[in-house]
Amino acid sequence: MRSLRVLTVTLCSVSLGLCAEKAPERLMDSARVLHEIMAAPDQGIPQDLLNKAYCAVIVPGMKKAAFVVGAQFGKGYAVCRTNPARGWGAPASIRVEGGSFGFQIGGSDTDVVMLIMNEHGMRMLDKSKFTVGGDASVAAGPVGRTTSANTDAYMTAEILSWSRTKGVFAGIALNGATLRPDRDDNAELYGRPLDNHDILMTGMAPPAAAQPLISELDRYSMRQTGHNKI
Repeated sequence: MRSLRVLTVTLCSVSLGLCAEKAPERLMDSARVLHEIMAAPDQGIPQDLLNKAYCAVIVPGMKKAAFVVGAQFGKGYAVCRTNPARGWGAPASIRVEGGSFGFQIGGSDTDVVMLIMNEHGMRMLDKSKFTVGGDASVAAGPVGRTTSANTDAYMTAEILSWSRTKGVFAGIALNGATLRPDRDDNAELYGRPLDNHDILMTGMAPPAAAQPLISELDRYSMRQTGHNKI
């Protein structure tokens, strides 16, 4: 825990904007990132994958401390379909640390999107911490609005992931990244420090600040009558 606090303080020192940003502002950034990625002609996430996803994780502006090896840090949101017929539910705050995000030398901001593709992957979001590629399998996601998702990697991975750095959007396998709940940001959004389970798995009503993000997810994915296994 001490090493995590030191890492977080170090990254906050070099990226004050990330740590000072309020939760509603980060929700707006998440909605903007998703809109920009999906609106790019033939460069978005395939809609058939978004249609099948149990959850989406969006982390706008992952940071890297240029002088700290492996020191990546980001804050974002997980959104799940607790009732597929009603679309996407309320967002839960998460922190992402470590992993390989394809940063440029000297440090860079990177937007990260992950799709959770089955129930086991979704249940990982209940945990106090889980490791991508360890606790849940991961593969680089395909790019293209109509890309067919028929390869073995796409069929078996529990998480598909993408990153966007300096305008370049590509699939990337985020092996080694850890995800954990951010109860402080949840408290800012919901008025009390909720666990992510209480938000993602109970059908809780989303706060008003979440509507732009939920609207973007609904816009680019079809509502389902049931989940499809992949």
